[in-house]
Amino acid sequence: MSRVCELSGKGPMSGNTVSHANNKNRRRFLPNLNQVTLISDVLGKSFSLKISAAALRTVDHRGGLDAFMAKAKDEDLSVDALKIKKEIAKAQATA
Repeated sequence: MSRVCELSGKGPMSGNTVSHANNKNRRRFLPNLNQVTLISDVLGKSFSLKISAAALRTVDHRGGLDAFMAKAKDEDLSVDALKIKKEIAKAQATA
């Protein structure tokens, strides 16, 4: 199970834990991932995705899953999210 956001592509980063004595130890900074269910207005279906808290705020800010997918870059999306994006675009084109 990879720790990568399905919508933004945000993944683990590496860095140092620095103590008060300035000792440095390597560590991983993991993204804040949450399992959420988002509903597409165009398709009338719900999708369960593992996304970061920042991506969830962006989805709300842009006005829902459909609007987010319209502006999302294909490189950032996971394989499942890319299928959802194409399905939404196809439904919007016929409507």
